[in-house]
Formats: sequence, C-alpha cells, structure tokens
Amino acid sequence: MFTDRISDYFEGVAAKYLSAVDADPGRSHQHEIGGLPAVGFKQYLGTPGKDQEYRFKAKQIYFTDESAAPEVVEGDVTWYDCRRKQPHRNPEYRLYYSSNSVTELLGEGDFLLVAKMRDGSLLMVFTPAGSTIESQLRALFGLAHIGDRFKAGSVDAAQLYLPLRLMLEDLGIETGRPEIGDDIWLERLTLLFGGNEFPTTSAFSKYARDSLEKIVDPLGNPDQTILDWMDHEEKLFRIYERHLVQHRLRKGFGKSGYDVDDFISFSLSVQNRRKSRVGHAFEGYLNEIFKLHDLRFEQGRGRGFTTENNSKPDFIFPGFESYRNLCFPEKNIYMLGAKTTCKDRWRQVLSEADRVAVKHLVTLEAAISERQTAEMQSHGLQLVIPTPLHSTYTASQAGWLLELNEFIELVKGTQRGT
Repeated sequence: MFTDRISDYFEGVAAKYLSAVDADPGRSHQHEIGGLPAVGFKQYLGTPGKDQEYRFKAKQIYFTDESAAPEVVEGDVTWYDCRRKQPHRNPEYRLYYSSNSVTELLGEGDFLLVAKMRDGSLLMVFTPAGSTIESQLRALFGLAHIGDRFKAGSVDAAQLYLPLRLMLEDLGIETGRPEIGDDIWLERLTLLFGGNEFPTTSAFSKYARDSLEKIVDPLGNPDQTILDWMDHEEKLFRIYERHLVQHRLRKGFGKSGYDVDDFISFSLSVQNRRKSRVGHAFEGYLNEIFKLHDLRFEQGRGRGFTTENNSKPDFIFPGFESYRNLCFPEKNIYMLGAKTTCKDRWRQVLSEADRVAVKHLVTLEAAISERQTAEMQSHGLQLVIPTPLHSTYTASQAGWLLELNEFIELVKGTQRGT
C-alpha cells in the first residue's frame, strides 16, 4: 500500500475567488495577486528586501468540467514588495505573473488555488466557481467558506487513496514515489512476469489481489476492499513500470538512440497504458466482488453482448438474455457503468440500456461538484461511490449517494428466489 501523504508533495496552500482586479485586464494591468502574506505564505515564499525580488518556477493550469484537457503554462512568477520604491511605507508583497494562454481565460469569480510544492516550485490552479476540480481541491485541502480573500488550506490530510492520486496526476503531480521495500516487490514481480514486458491486466490484478498483505473483507466490506485492491495494484504497477521504463531509457530510441519521434511515441504509450489499465482493473475487481456475492450478471465489453444501438454496458444484472426478453420485469434489471473517473463521460452511460429507467454508475472519483451530481440526478443516473470517499462530498450529496454494498444488496433483493 502507498504510505505517502499530501504533505510529501505540498508545503502550503491557499485559495480564493478572483476579484475583477485579479482577473479583468480592463480593471487592472498589473497581473498581480495580493493577500498571500495574510494567510502565512511569507514562510514559504520569503521576505525580499526593497532592492530584491524572488523568482519561482510555476505551473499555471486552467480547468473546466467540459474541457478534454486543461490549459497548462509553465514559466516564472515573481514575489516582490510592490512598495519597494516607497521606503517610508511598510512592505506589501505580491505575486506577479505575465500574460499567457492561461491568464487570458481568467474571469471574475473564478476559483484560484496557490500551492508551494516541496520541490520549491509553485502550482496555480484556476477553474470556474462550482466546478468539480474546485470541489476536489477544497476536499483535499480542507478548504471551506472560500471568499474573495485568501484562506489557508491544510496539508495534513490522511493517506492518499487512489482517486485523489488520479486527481493530483491530472495536475501534473507524479505520486507514488519509491519507498523502502519496493525492491522486494520488484524482485517478486520480475520472477513471476519476467521483467521484460507487462502481463495482461487480469494476470497482474490477480497477483495484486493475492499478494495484498492487508486483511480485506470483500463480503462484509466491499467498499473498502475495492479501494485496497486498487491502491495495492497501483503501487505494484508503478514499481514494475519504473523498472521497464528505466530499461527502455537505457536502450535508447530509434537507431541513433535519440530519435525524438520514437521517444514521444513511447511516452504516449506509457500514459495510455496507465489510463486503460486502471479502468480494466477496476472492472475486474468489481467482477470478482460480484461473483463472491453470488450475483448473476454479464459484462458487455469484449464479450459481444450488446443492447440498443450496439451499446456495450459494463455490467447488466442478471444478464443480456434477460434484458432482451421483453417479458422479463424491467424492475429486476440493473445496468451498472464503471468509470474510475467521470469527467464529462458519465453521459455515455445514459444511452446504454433503454429498458432501465435509472442507470447506476460506480466511480472512484472524489468530490464531484454539486452542479454535476444535480445534472446526473435530473437524467436518471444514480452514483455508486465506495464509502470512504463519501466524506469528500457535501452532506446533501452524501445523502443521495449509494455505497457499493448498498448497490449489491439492491441487486440481491431482485435475485433472491429467482
């Protein structure tokens, strides 16, 4: 299991909603953010003198719920005393940034999180108010009651579950750093799988499940079990991936060893494998849990089973034959989509089974915004979230969410005696 925490990556964070002066070029040409000293950020950024300014490497990111990928700019920002030419006045420290493709997107009322990283750089995340990324950042750092003045967040949160790791990696923060004992796991993995290429996801997941040293209870507590299985597999995957990538880097790219196109192709394959593997592993673990609970179900992906419009739902209970049998009661049919993260892809589930009025979607995504969950409800979609992640949602959302165990009991209720 991963043992790293948020404090391993962040020194301090603060957040606010942008004012017109912060965001609107028509109101201000200064490109400056003030107010950070009031929440203790001088301890992270320092106190430059009247003839000094401190420069920091910074990553600026603009997220929306609708965009396929965020806008990202890397450059420098300056921390300085804007009253340095007024020696008779007390210093007023501000963070200066240059115009770029991120700052051009800013609007009054947008959410801003500023974070000082352990590597000395800064992270500046901008997103429209009410977005899912805002909800996730606020949940991650314990940020409540945000206004137009900075509020400090906490970096003392508990262990990072996989869903929060995935969210941080969307921000370009690589988690799962090497730990003591990784070499023992690598020795076991290379002995079993050869050390030259990745095995199938099903084979890797079976080893991860069987090798988990923590006691799990898939019958009594499926919600915690699937998080533990996924987290352990992610740890093993990163250990094995690191080994294979290092081997390829030593080998070089193309005939010259420095072929740029070959390197880019390899890099993309690494990223794509991460994304596709985690989704397949999630479905595989759900499959295992449903079998242990003696549920009757079938999966659409890779098995040729389809509903209307050649759709392939992830899970149909009790099965596709029952779904196609118009005499089979619709109230006893459940459709479950499975996505590690929702983003805007949850709408895909809505068209996958016309006979099912209320579709279910199980996900590992934490702190989806209230706006998004309200839209899901209006379209007849019910979210299923593992219990430990419910705390990242608001009280009103948590009352609507289903636990994985609750979904299993719903299905059992329709399958008993049939």
